[in-house]
Amino acid sequence: MTSLVFPGQGSQTVGMAKDFNDNFKIASLAFEEIEDYTNINIRKIIFFNENNQLDLTQFTQICIFAASYVIYRTYIDVVDIDKENIKVMMGHSLGEYTALACSNRISLKDCSLILKRRGELMNNAVEPNKTGMVALIGKDSSYVQKLIDENNINLEIANDNSPMQLVLSGSLEDIDKSKDIFLQNNIKRFVPLKVSAAFHSKYMLDAQKILSKEINKVTFKNNNIKIISNYDGGIYEDNSMIMKNLQNQMANKVNWTKSIKTLEQTQERKIIEFGPNKVLSGLIKRISDKFDIISINEISDIK
Repeated sequence: MTSLVFPGQGSQTVGMAKDFNDNFKIASLAFEEIEDYTNINIRKIIFFNENNQLDLTQFTQICIFAASYVIYRTYIDVVDIDKENIKVMMGHSLGEYTALACSNRISLKDCSLILKRRGELMNNAVEPNKTGMVALIGKDSSYVQKLIDENNINLEIANDNSPMQLVLSGSLEDIDKSKDIFLQNNIKRFVPLKVSAAFHSKYMLDAQKILSKEINKVTFKNNNIKIISNYDGGIYEDNSMIMKNLQNQMANKVNWTKSIKTLEQTQERKIIEFGPNKVLSGLIKRISDKFDIISINEISDIK
């Protein structure tokens, strides 16, 4: 059996999926379909990145989704996907939406429009240059949470990416004030991230409420592919739970480490990552050594 995973924000790269677009009609048609739904010239942003639009959250998310979906759609057209016996799909933050579209839990149109709205809401959730995120390297979430509690640090764990890598969200002032505390307490690296706001934190609560109402309008379809939730790291087949978890995702921690441990328990052993770069493959290898992982992000990766 095979599980499929899809990347989130931060994996974007100029030109992602261009080789698929240029060489496969099904790829260019998939790009065109998403562009028609969203009224965004996605390929122009990805291929040319004028004014660094690809790094603007309002465009980044829909562009990563489009590239990942196009790569997946081309792959299943070229390869007999039924042989893979896919039972589980999952993704990191916006990648969970990609998993829902690729598993046919929700339609491509609904997913495209929801992600367009999500990017806009997250981009405009807080005043620019007031909040942000920082990556910590060297300790796990329980250790870092204890440091936060004991030192009254006003930051939240936004992404539990692996036992050695976390991302915190908060005000830029609080991030700056916390640096010495973390580095004096066995955190090896303290790396501020180039993002527009404090994602997956309390700063996203108002945006989450708005998006939740939009998600309520989406039709979720039944099938046999299970979804592992970012929100709690659980595995679900019931659409009401999948929807509920999705509605809680934006303002809460991405439980990626727990999600991979959940996947481990299913006895799944093969993972295919679809999308730009190989970020998730690297994280997964730091969490578990029980998976055979391949990444599909260029035509040459399809064998």
